[in-house]
Amino acid sequence: MNFWEQVTGSDMTKGMKTFESRAKKLPVDYQAAWGKINAYLLTRSDFTGRNLMPIFDGVLGLLEETAAEGKNVHEALGDDIQGFCSALASEEGARSFRDKWRDQLNKNVAKKLNK
Repeated sequence: MNFWEQVTGSDMTKGMKTFESRAKKLPVDYQAAWGKINAYLLTRSDFTGRNLMPIFDGVLGLLEETAAEGKNVHEALGDDIQGFCSALASEEGARSFRDKWRDQLNKNVAKKLNK
């Protein structure tokens, strides 16, 4: 990835198109689950969203494997897709803007109180 791709985000666009083409090959129930996972995890991204690319790749790989084994999407992810995403994002360290801003505010308040 070169500097221009990083600035414009074209590498991210190519990556997401690749993920979407892989997801279209999945069964319909898996595609619906992928849509929910994608929507929820995007809220957990940093400014660029680059922190989510390995997570998306891993989740899509899991969906592809379980679909190939003939399992139901609920067997792979459980009934709580949002809980699955929360656990996944917190394990990978993907924090939302709110988390970062909260930490920054707490640090600033602590500085002011220590003076």
